[in-house]
Amino acid sequence: MDSLFDIFGDALGSIPAEPHLINNYKDLKEIELIRQEREKTLSPFAMRTENSRGRRTPEEPCPIRSPYERDLGRIIFSQSFRRLRHKTQVFFNPVNDHICSRIEHVIYVNYISTIIGRALNLNIDLIQAIALGHDIGHTPYGHTGERVLNQCIKSVDPNLFFEHEVHSLRVLDVLEEHRPNDYGLNLTFEVRDGIVSHCGETYDEYSLTPYRDKTEAEVSAKPEKDRTRPATLEGCVVRFADKIAYVGRDIEDARRAGIIGGNDHVSEAVAKRLGTTNAEIINILVGDIVHSSLNKDEISMSKENFEALNEYLKSNLNGIYLAPKIKTYEDMVKLQIEAIFHAFMEAVDDIEKAAASPNEAVRSFAKFYIKHPEPDCPPVRKVVDYIAGMTDTYANACFDALYRV
Repeated sequence: MDSLFDIFGDALGSIPAEPHLINNYKDLKEIELIRQEREKTLSPFAMRTENSRGRRTPEEPCPIRSPYERDLGRIIFSQSFRRLRHKTQVFFNPVNDHICSRIEHVIYVNYISTIIGRALNLNIDLIQAIALGHDIGHTPYGHTGERVLNQCIKSVDPNLFFEHEVHSLRVLDVLEEHRPNDYGLNLTFEVRDGIVSHCGETYDEYSLTPYRDKTEAEVSAKPEKDRTRPATLEGCVVRFADKIAYVGRDIEDARRAGIIGGNDHVSEAVAKRLGTTNAEIINILVGDIVHSSLNKDEISMSKENFEALNEYLKSNLNGIYLAPKIKTYEDMVKLQIEAIFHAFMEAVDDIEKAAASPNEAVRSFAKFYIKHPEPDCPPVRKVVDYIAGMTDTYANACFDALYRV
């Protein structure tokens, strides 16, 4: 079968083009042919760029990057992405530089999902955009911060909620400043869907098939505690990788922190099946997923390894996440976030006065509030938007600035 270059090569070669200008017809067509040739060899179940449902606001295509590569660039150059390096994964404000932060977790998910996706011959550009953007809306102090913010917003309006998956999409669609006074990154449907549907905290999935008929409304107006499957196989890969990325790494961090010792928090049978180090666990589970999913329109793992993984996750819950030291930090986090929330809710009552406050934390919040890109959204949502964007370090400094005597 002739390649596209065999068919169109002579015609392209006859078109003159300035070598230092990429934005010309010849170069554009040649780059397009290269991409089409590359994607012709993808798995029949992969998401092809030409089949993308596109952006909510149409844009001129980039002459070099695919739409998913372009999304990836917008994500990693965003301020919200940069702040992930100072946000908690599990352990709050660690002194030990080897304890995992939120940005490291995101990098691990990107690596694991890329390995799986490449082995299954899927669209790597799409996988990487979803993986690197999946936690961009996470709060300070990890899942504890998420739970407290959800309680705070519901205390004002029970119909509202906060979940980091949904907030990640909100950050990318609404809050992130793309250019001065231009908000929202206008990402493709498939990237936005993969991010809002990435939840790795579900313990009952050992097989995922794409929900390809998903509508825009099901993505952008996602209800509370919705765990709808991603619309692409690439999104399903990231959802599995999210789980794999944290199970072993949390164990290693807990050992470093002195919360657990050895493998005493998990059964000998599970340790023997999946290994006892992060590297062993990742190696076994990635190999299982590739073997179980090869040439199929699903991402899955064997039932035996799935059950072992679940036991590891539940053992981590009891031995690590509910450990007395972690619970003590959680009590502190609850106090801090609630205190910051109440202070800013008071400031909303007279935002002009807050903008002139001698307190720097109040002034900074008022500036954000006044400039908020969704002026008609509920005031409590703006308060939660601001707190969710904080790093652990800034949340600590903000609490201190608000309540020091």
